[in-house]
Amino acid sequence: MPNYLISIPKAEAIQNGTIHDPSSKLKVKVVDLLKTRFTPSTGEKRFFVTAGDETLAFETKGYKKHRELVILQMIAWYCLYLGLIEAQIHSSWPLVM
Repeated sequence: MPNYLISIPKAEAIQNGTIHDPSSKLKVKVVDLLKTRFTPSTGEKRFFVTAGDETLAFETKGYKKHRELVILQMIAWYCLYLGLIEAQIHSSWPLVM
């Protein structure tokens, strides 16, 4: 699995960072849905992750027909980085039961 870069604003939590893929120049923004309001951007791909009591949104920045597999690999890598081994990736907003 390739390595990616993570940028985290100084005042933000680790769950509100951006994942960078140096080879494709793709960026994926991460938003903790329990702490931050998420407003989807037009023309971008988005996925959602649930793991225990964590719910994260992932949205591309500058999407230009990249393969979804690259985006999913970036998300899986980030979840492993956070230690969210039981993470489930959803293509639409997960229903809360």
